[in-house]
Amino acid sequence: MKMTPERRTKVKQAILVTLGIAGVVTLAVVAPNCVQLLKYVIKSPGQRASRHHYIKSVVGKMAKKGLVSFGKNNRGQTVVRLTDKGQKELKLYSFGTQTISKPRRWDGKYRLIIFDIKEWKRGVRDELRNWLKQLGFLPLQQSVWVHPYECREIIVLLKAHFKIGREVLYITADEIENDRWLKREFGLE
Repeated sequence: MKMTPERRTKVKQAILVTLGIAGVVTLAVVAPNCVQLLKYVIKSPGQRASRHHYIKSVVGKMAKKGLVSFGKNNRGQTVVRLTDKGQKELKLYSFGTQTISKPRRWDGKYRLIIFDIKEWKRGVRDELRNWLKQLGFLPLQQSVWVHPYECREIIVLLKAHFKIGREVLYITADEIENDRWLKREFGLE
């Protein structure tokens, strides 16, 4: 079964959710539970066996990344449990469902996110940019992003998750020079 990166992410998310809900699960139970969740992601019903194989391979890769660990229960069965790193990843996925609410009327203020993240944290910097893009921010410069609506809570969550509290600033601005293009992009005109 050919899996796109988006589907691979959804498989990983389904496994994390299954483990997050159940806590410790025997390896034999992980695949069927995830297959149930994945029926909404992978539409081809004739590939159930390859789904099980794929899920087990994803669990193996997750173990290599430190997201899950294997152990034995009192019956000698192999069990899978989330590690602390896996718990953090699960929180990030649940964070990913968050959106910025759009009020009926714009208050005329812009929310600027500016950051200065060191080169050795390039991965974090790139992930932050991806999250800002996903949340609907537009870049003014590489490290300056803008949104027209209140979003302080989401930014606080991002700062806490990436541990970049001092490197990211949230600013509310009354105006931005030459902002016609921003108003057009955000549908404010």
